[in-house]
Amino acid sequence: MSHANTYLHQAAPAIASVIEAGRLAAARGWLPATSGNLSARVDARHVVITRSGRDKGALTPDDLAVVALDQVLPGDLSAEAPLHLARYRADPAIGAILHAHQPLAALAGRRHQDAGVLLLQGWELQKAFAGETTHDSTLRVPVFANAQDTVTLAQQVEAHLAAEPGRLAPGYLLAGHGAYVWGRNGKEAFRHLEALDALLQLQQAWEHTT
Repeated sequence: MSHANTYLHQAAPAIASVIEAGRLAAARGWLPATSGNLSARVDARHVVITRSGRDKGALTPDDLAVVALDQVLPGDLSAEAPLHLARYRADPAIGAILHAHQPLAALAGRRHQDAGVLLLQGWELQKAFAGETTHDSTLRVPVFANAQDTVTLAQQVEAHLAAEPGRLAPGYLLAGHGAYVWGRNGKEAFRHLEALDALLQLQQAWEHTT
């Protein structure tokens, strides 16, 4: 087997993971109009990530690119690719990152943008996040202003996450935009995305009744 074929074989599980996450998230209406971007780690230096403008609910391997974490990015990737790569470089345990445009995430981000954080406390579903064993913990979901300069935004996000006090949920919100979540693999990342969406529904209802 040639080196190129060996590498494609190595990337196959990551490619399949992204395709499956896209299918599931699109079916829930979280990736409208080709929005969002999805990625998975191949090895310590490489990830697969969706190309720009692709229907995330009908991805094929041709809709993904394998990129090195330290390379100049191809021009057909989403402008938000730097946010993915910065997370992978910051945390070697991350195996997949999903960015979706759930309406509740966009709304919650705008609602909590001035505070810079959304606090989750008392919800049983918090235990869907890896490492959480009780509803009594207070999880912080950082909230950032949306920006078109995603290289600078990625630097700001990583600096903030590194300094953030307290227990962090495995994700953050971009105000008026959507959510980023991550996990050790694609299945865990999708569970985190699904849990965050449900928790945002609960949180919104709670805020409107208190």
